[in-house]
Amino acid sequence: MPLIEVNNLVKDYKLNVRKKGLLGSIHSLLVPEYKMKRAVDNISFSINKGEMVGFIGPNGAGKSTTVKMLTGILVPTSGQISIGGLSPHRDRRKNAMRLGVVFGQRTQLWWDLPAIDTFELLRYIYKIPEKIYRQNMNLFNDLLEINEFMSQPVRQLSLGQRMRADIAAALLHNPEIIFFDEPTIGLDVIAKEKVREFIRYINREKGTTMLFTTHDMQDIEKTCRRMIIIDEGTTIYDGTVEHIKESYGTSRTLVADFPEVIHSIDIPGVEVIEEKGRKKWLRFQKDEVQVSNLIYELTQKYGIIDLTVQEPEIEGIIREIYQGGIKIDESLCRVC
Repeated sequence: MPLIEVNNLVKDYKLNVRKKGLLGSIHSLLVPEYKMKRAVDNISFSINKGEMVGFIGPNGAGKSTTVKMLTGILVPTSGQISIGGLSPHRDRRKNAMRLGVVFGQRTQLWWDLPAIDTFELLRYIYKIPEKIYRQNMNLFNDLLEINEFMSQPVRQLSLGQRMRADIAAALLHNPEIIFFDEPTIGLDVIAKEKVREFIRYINREKGTTMLFTTHDMQDIEKTCRRMIIIDEGTTIYDGTVEHIKESYGTSRTLVADFPEVIHSIDIPGVEVIEEKGRKKWLRFQKDEVQVSNLIYELTQKYGIIDLTVQEPEIEGIIREIYQGGIKIDESLCRVC
């Protein structure tokens, strides 16, 4: 049975229409006019316990509104949400005890107090037993090295330190589900990988269900097997990361190192997109050119010292989908 079930979810906002000028302002005040804006339009999906799912879409697609309804902050206009048998907005307090939330651009840590004070407060709020609290704090220190800055005021922490503390705070009470909103925003490459490694460990060892909303596709590709894409409030894809790459990542790049400098390569369907000395990057369409045939032809004509085949980057595919360059087949909306 799914841990999270969303059925025909709709959220409408009532927006005030204001007219221009002084008279228009007075008219709007005395005779207000409204228009309805649909932020989420009949979304349905389910997530099993222990799944790690990317929930992505362009700005204004309805991601944040959906997550706010999942947490109980917003009440749906229509449709149903069940999280472990609870209704998020009707059973908001019980639901909150089972959730953890990380906002990359906001913090739940008290800004002027040492980070440890927030952890002690959360321990009291969630009624965490002493043994569990100590076990988790030791685990977080082993994996995230948080002890080195826990006595410092939060405002003095670097972004990487604050994000590590925020993630640890969200997981302190062993939530069944955690929502990540841009968990690695602004972090350097090393800090990002440390956070991702920690997230994968928690999912593997504790079976925590995780939902990611992020614009960094590396976060999705390196942590999630499944991805849900929404646009204009509707679901346009629900399936595996690999499936969307196989279905829409039509081009491949072969990086070949030749024994000597090759000035031109003339092979039908193959385009040289970059070259450095003896090395060339050759792009081709997977449906038009077989990799084995291309390698054979290059070896016979020029000889090859070394080669690698680069798969398409998920970020480029998603960007094309957002910009309308790729139209997703409706049959791929529920491939999981």
